[in-house]
Amino acid sequence: MRVLVSGASGFVGRRLTEALVAEGHEVRAMTRRVDSYRGAGEPVYGDVHDSGSLEKALDGCDAAYYLVHSLDDREFARRDAEAATAFGAAASEAGLRQIIYLGGLGSEEDELSEHLGSRREVESLLGLGGVPVTVLRAGIVIGHGGISWEMTRKLVERLPAMVVPQWTKTRCQPIALADVIHYLVAVLDNEKATGRVFEIGGPDVYSYEEMMRRLAEIEGRALPMVTAPVPMVEPVTWLSSQWIAFFTGVDAQTSRSLIDSMTTEVVVTEGKAIDEVVPHDPLNFDEAVLAALAERARETRR
Repeated sequence: MRVLVSGASGFVGRRLTEALVAEGHEVRAMTRRVDSYRGAGEPVYGDVHDSGSLEKALDGCDAAYYLVHSLDDREFARRDAEAATAFGAAASEAGLRQIIYLGGLGSEEDELSEHLGSRREVESLLGLGGVPVTVLRAGIVIGHGGISWEMTRKLVERLPAMVVPQWTKTRCQPIALADVIHYLVAVLDNEKATGRVFEIGGPDVYSYEEMMRRLAEIEGRALPMVTAPVPMVEPVTWLSSQWIAFFTGVDAQTSRSLIDSMTTEVVVTEGKAIDEVVPHDPLNFDEAVLAALAERARETRR
């Protein structure tokens, strides 16, 4: 198939393009910086915030992956909604048979954060043009270069002790990057997956605090942690985002968006659906962490 990957130079996109090429697909890697693109596939210019550029990028494609988010922008929800609407319309005009979107876990019965609510909105907006959308909802993706993972790793590695807010007790179900790539490739041109929503996750469920403690154990670090009963209110989340930005290098706006989502459980509740379509045994938490650390070590040595 001829497949377009938007966000091809990103954390998930650059691994996905490699996997798709390895499977024999003709891959167009959509990027705003064609001259500097060094990944797999044929680089093609495209910007989801420039609807005029999408027609050429999508021309002749059979399917497309949508891997774009704007968390570092204060108006990310509006921008992502506009971009998803434009992309869905362009995909329809190009005659695509499928759009595949990597969204976020979170029960609709809960009050979703702006970040998670935006991802849910994008799911519906991508399909307004009439192209069937396959959605894979995931929580934290563990892999070298992922924002949520790097925030976690750097906090554990750089702090001698931590005072953590109550909301770090919220449960999450992380998944290895390799498993996300496996699912993304497997649902392409899969009739059983077309137009459906799937939840994906690893076998382990941890609170954010437990996840940091386990990472510290894996790395052989002592990390004393004390939970502080502070509320999820504006001054606290603002201060937390500034603090995380200082210690991890992740910009404060992105940190704030992710922190706001930490009161919502992101766990798989309907795992049988994806198992029936794509039978697969994902890595456990320890295996995913070791794989991410190994990739970081390899890149550091280059």
